[in-house]
Amino acid sequence: MADVRDILDMERANTPELTKEMFLIQKKRNFEKVKGVSKRPEGMHREVFALLYNDNKDAPPLLPTDTALGIGSGYKQAKARLGMKKVRKWEWAPFNNPARTDGAVFHHWRRTTDDQKEYPFAKFNKQLQIPTYSMSDYNTHLRTNIQKWTKAQTDHLFDLAKRFDLRFIVMADRWDRAQHGVKSVEDLKERYYEVVGLLSKAKALSGDKKAYAFDAEHERKRKDQLKKLFERTTQQVEEEQMLLNELKKIEARKKERERKTQDLQKLISQADQKSDVIANVQSVRKYEKKLVKKKLHHQPRPSKVDSVVNAIEIGGSGIKFSDLRGSGVSLRSQKMKLPANIGQRKVKALEQAIQQFKVDPSPPPTEDISNAFNELRSDMVLLCELRTALATCVYEMESLKHQYEAACPGKTLNIPPSLIPAEHIKQEAIDAGTSSNSTNA
Repeated sequence: MADVRDILDMERANTPELTKEMFLIQKKRNFEKVKGVSKRPEGMHREVFALLYNDNKDAPPLLPTDTALGIGSGYKQAKARLGMKKVRKWEWAPFNNPARTDGAVFHHWRRTTDDQKEYPFAKFNKQLQIPTYSMSDYNTHLRTNIQKWTKAQTDHLFDLAKRFDLRFIVMADRWDRAQHGVKSVEDLKERYYEVVGLLSKAKALSGDKKAYAFDAEHERKRKDQLKKLFERTTQQVEEEQMLLNELKKIEARKKERERKTQDLQKLISQADQKSDVIANVQSVRKYEKKLVKKKLHHQPRPSKVDSVVNAIEIGGSGIKFSDLRGSGVSLRSQKMKLPANIGQRKVKALEQAIQQFKVDPSPPPTEDISNAFNELRSDMVLLCELRTALATCVYEMESLKHQYEAACPGKTLNIPPSLIPAEHIKQEAIDAGTSSNSTNA
């Protein structure tokens, strides 16, 4: 650091320089410190030596105690501190539960000095408030068909509801079948909530805003379905799982078919839009030629042809060529370069179409030729996509025809010739001629 300060012409810190004598003194002190540390005996593990010996040379304890570790004062505090006071008396005292109305008496241990308090667990024994009705209320509002519910059956139902706090399973078990007939759980629920709803409607309680209703038929159907579900066999479970898997496949095929239909509709709309725009371009050019012949030269205004051509470029197929509007020098031939976002399948199909129509793959890159060449390739890509969609549709029609013939033996599905492309008809004719020649041979 001193050399660096000298090079940078900086002032040195006011620290003494390290000389040979100071270095030897410091080394001697460190050696003395190391020498004072006790050495671990040979053959003893480091962990054991750390437990038995320390730097203060204290002798290890013979027995493990907390006094040696400095935690406490040994076993002096282990003895119980027994006071000289008298033990409080306890008695076996009786008590009543306020939640019970039968006057039952229970016993428990209680200090004699404690006051007589209410049983603390009585607050958990709350009961529901079951509505009551008089004879006039029953005759006015609750009378129904005697074959379904009588006065005695309704009274027995509300008595069980009060005893068992609307536990309808227990109520159905304790129902007196010998005297009141057989009633199911749904019947008890339906009658109880019917009575409660009629009473609340008749008395017009201001604080009661609940609408008491119970659909017994729905509950019976739900339990029947649950019973059928519980009693299914292994074969039925496997069949259901197979049907669910088939349903998922059908839905997946349906979504795929809808997606293909949307793509096909987009292609058709693009082709129709392209043809409409081309027709508009031709009509506009004819109109402008007529204007030129009549020598109608007015103020310069944007040509309609340019706007229609722009519409072609915007509404064409998926190829969008670069505009090269950035700064710097660029070649006009770069306008004809295919974008990088086109897949390999489209590139190969485009190359085959160029070879099929015998078009020069690299024409002279003048402005008119480059625009026309880009537009031509865009139309070729759209044509290839339409051909692919048409072949897919023809394949699906053929598969549907075979499925129909397999499902209905002796019948066939005639596809109109207008729906079949000419190339497919030619191929079928060639195949039919080949098969007849082989038969004759």
